[in-house]
Amino acid sequence: MPEPLDDGRIDLSLDDRLYRIRLPRAPGIEWGTDLSFAFVYVRDLDPTGPASMSGVVNKGDQLCELIPVEEGAQPFNLLGASFDTVMGSFASLGKTVTYVDLVFFKGTKDELKAACEGGGDGKEKKDITVTVIQDKGSPNEKVVKLQAAPGVNIRQLLVDNNINVYQSVTRWTNCKGKQLCGTCIINVAEGLSNTNWKSMDEASTLRENPESYRLSCVAFAYEDVTVETFPPVKAAQWTR
Repeated sequence: MPEPLDDGRIDLSLDDRLYRIRLPRAPGIEWGTDLSFAFVYVRDLDPTGPASMSGVVNKGDQLCELIPVEEGAQPFNLLGASFDTVMGSFASLGKTVTYVDLVFFKGTKDELKAACEGGGDGKEKKDITVTVIQDKGSPNEKVVKLQAAPGVNIRQLLVDNNINVYQSVTRWTNCKGKQLCGTCIINVAEGLSNTNWKSMDEASTLRENPESYRLSCVAFAYEDVTVETFPPVKAAQWTR
């Protein structure tokens, strides 16, 4: 994953396919994503819009970062973020913000993921560690450490290693990772900032629970994390 600079911005020197451009907050871009609803890209351009007129932004470029152009503004790291997160970032801009700095990656989603994982830039790929605390607080509590590539989907990693993320009947009735049932809940006990941002849908599903709770089917780990299975949940997740 591209490393942020001390001020939080993505270091463009890490890959020559990264670039930053300043555009009005309404850049004339139609945003798109695939069925994963993550890794937002430029689906189309208004031919008379600022992005198209710049001659720099092209269809297919992957959005990585948004920075409001105002004093003291903090960057929104949107690399691998969901569509809802990206739209929410634009919607949250203050009324005084008229321009934004956007960082794009010239390449496909798979090429961007490969770059995040250390491929395609001559650097050795380095795995991350996902520490899993199974049945937290129970007599059967067990700790398992898993190695995976950066950007791994946490649910898929656990399922592939025969670690159950469901309780009760939802072990058989879940949606198989399609973000429909809201029952594959984990607690990211350490390294929450090393995962992707929550979408508005995920945040709504988990609204009664701690911020560290995630739906594992839409949670991706980019650096070391520790997760707990079977955390206690509130009434909205009664089906568990």
